[in-house]
Amino acid sequence: MTGALTSHLAVRRGERFDLDLRVDLTPGEVVALLGPNAAGKTTALRALAGLIRLRDGVIRLGDRTWDCPAERRFTPPHRRSVGVVFQDYLLFGHLTALENVAFGPRSRGVATRDARRLAAGWLDRVGLAHVARARPGALSGGQAQRVALARALAVDPDLLLLDEPLAALDAQTRVEVRAELRRHLAAYPGCALVVTHDPLDAMLLADRLIVVEQGRLVQQGDPAEVARRPRTRYVAKLVGLNLLHGRVGDPGSPGSGLGRVRLDGSDEVAVADVSGLSGEVLVAFRPAAVSLHRERPHGSPRNVWAGAVTSVEPHAGSVRVGVAGPAALTAEVSPAAVAELRLGPGEVVYVAVKAAEIDVYPA
Repeated sequence: MTGALTSHLAVRRGERFDLDLRVDLTPGEVVALLGPNAAGKTTALRALAGLIRLRDGVIRLGDRTWDCPAERRFTPPHRRSVGVVFQDYLLFGHLTALENVAFGPRSRGVATRDARRLAAGWLDRVGLAHVARARPGALSGGQAQRVALARALAVDPDLLLLDEPLAALDAQTRVEVRAELRRHLAAYPGCALVVTHDPLDAMLLADRLIVVEQGRLVQQGDPAEVARRPRTRYVAKLVGLNLLHGRVGDPGSPGSGLGRVRLDGSDEVAVADVSGLSGEVLVAFRPAAVSLHRERPHGSPRNVWAGAVTSVEPHAGSVRVGVAGPAALTAEVSPAAVAELRLGPGEVVYVAVKAAEIDVYPA
């Protein structure tokens, strides 16, 4: 394995979409590129693989420049040390699992017998030695995914790219294959990038997250930090938090420590403390920290306001209730609470959130 990957990916796709994103990867690190559909994730992967040329920017791996329009340099896909696992795996239907894995080494000049020996070793490593002679049509989804991974790794790539590697699997198979994929990625010594829109896949597979929306970086960091302090509504929704935007004090002045944040508009939210904060901030809290009431509650909650129910959806044994008011937010309550409060779209409720349940950080 030879060096880190540094890249500035500038790609124009049609008339309405521009990708402008920096992706830097360190050998031995697994990075997840996370974002909604049409955010530019697959465009970034295809540019790194050499399937799309950059309009501007650069891609370098170690001391090798793979793409640099300013220098008129472009390395085609077959000359890049890249292994790719596509979303639909793209196994060759007329070849056995063994020949699929052997294809990469053979295309790079390895003798047929040696390529087959190498492929057999990889199939054994991913637990599929017993299906070596089976064709893709006879494989399960999990088996096909592992054959695709073995095929990508068989060429000993410096860069491993996985495009939605678990998206085609059913829920139970996904759990099993995710655990196995995590083990293989942890042992891979090169640079690895996993493209996904699934936050659980990203959190469990990656050491670092890069979040992209509309072709631009919006947040990056280790999974725990991103989950604790999201910076956009999209990220907050992914990690299951409510996120509001507001302001503390005057720009440039120290925080007062009084514990109040003025939201966009005229409303305020009481928080435990704003010491050291000033200017624009983000306010985050869990849906489970939100309680709903038919009458205005009294007592400890310092944040109480009226709102109208917009949605009621089951969620992993509880119920997520959307409420519109001074701030749109989501509450998580029990099915019994839904019945007791007679919650339904259009019903007026009071929302309460304790100040101690709210996290505030710079925007």
